[in-house]
Amino acid sequence: MLVRMQPYDERLTVPRSWWLIALTAGALLGVVLLPLGLVPMLAGLTGGTAAAGVALSAYGSARIRVTSGSLVAGAARIPLTALGEARVLDAEEALAWRTHRADARAHMLLRGYIPTALRVEVTDPEDPTPYLYLSTRSPERLASALAVASRSGQS
Repeated sequence: MLVRMQPYDERLTVPRSWWLIALTAGALLGVVLLPLGLVPMLAGLTGGTAAAGVALSAYGSARIRVTSGSLVAGAARIPLTALGEARVLDAEEALAWRTHRADARAHMLLRGYIPTALRVEVTDPEDPTPYLYLSTRSPERLASALAVASRSGQS
């Protein structure tokens, strides 16, 4: 029996309100450069806004994907065979796991603006990482995709 893998691909983009902050940063730089003239002011406005936009885009470019045989979380690529139970964390539990319950050895793909997360045990005895903490807007869907991918890999 062929089990079709449930695809999962999420980009952890920054909130829309942060883009307003980028525009404000550019405007402030423009105002600071205004005494130097119109051209430096426009250059500061454009350059400051562009630099802030690039920084926000880079920070929000982290992705979580379930591919055939592995979980890709940011720069980390973990084989599904090295993963154990996935636990969905609501906002309160996620806060606890990224603060007072956190383990310094854990791999954390953390975005503070995303309140929910998924905690996935690492079962590989060679890996000192006890678990993965993955900020995600859809923890149930990610857990389901991992479960389906793991089952289809064992078949």
